[in-house]
Amino acid sequence: MLEVKIKILYINSKKSTNLNIDMKKITIIALGLVLTISSVFTSCDAVKNTNNTQKGAGIGAVAGGLLGAVLGNNLGKGGNAALGAVLGGVVGGVAGGVIGNKMDKQARQIDQALPGTNVERVGEGIHLTLNENSVRFDTNRTTLTASAQTNLDKLIPVFKEYSDTNIEIFGYTDSTGSAEYNLSLSQKRAVAVKDYLVSKGLNALRFKTFGLGIADPIATNDTPEGRSQNRRVEFAITANSKMVEDAQKGSGH
Repeated sequence: MLEVKIKILYINSKKSTNLNIDMKKITIIALGLVLTISSVFTSCDAVKNTNNTQKGAGIGAVAGGLLGAVLGNNLGKGGNAALGAVLGGVVGGVAGGVIGNKMDKQARQIDQALPGTNVERVGEGIHLTLNENSVRFDTNRTTLTASAQTNLDKLIPVFKEYSDTNIEIFGYTDSTGSAEYNLSLSQKRAVAVKDYLVSKGLNALRFKTFGLGIADPIATNDTPEGRSQNRRVEFAITANSKMVEDAQKGSGH
């Protein structure tokens, strides 16, 4: 029997690279796993016959998957849905590191393509927030404005380059109006963003959309400024099955 105790360390850091890219807006959230083995392999021949590297990678993968499931499930409920979706996709192990490196590059390119957005590297994915200044809708409308289309156009080349990713889109509103109305409006706006991206050549199967209405406010709804911040669209960008499979093959698993 193997008991694994997992301590979850959240490390928020901002770093710059030698690529002369302004990385201040990209927050790297590293998920550290501290594993304490309290009893070791007494009955499993398959485990006994593996070397230390294989054992370590296997434990890392199991821990990573467990961590992703736990954090994704909890943060996605009443907390931050997009963040929970990203953490729910954690693979762990060596393959997780390979995926993380690809996501680092994609996050930098998103930040370059659309400065001023909030790009967070979370675990093995990306949490992207587009505020009202980036993706604007007319009041009570679900049609993207011309400026919103222009901003989304800047992201399309990056999304096309990293085609082995899934993208979940979450629409939010402020608290003005009924909760039921805002829920429907936010869903339609999330769909409008997806439909526009698909119309530009992105694969529709990569996308899922969610309308969350007034949930998860990131600012107060008591001021015009706060309400403007809450009217937003968030993206959870994670590895699809092909990227995971390629990463596992590349790491020898």
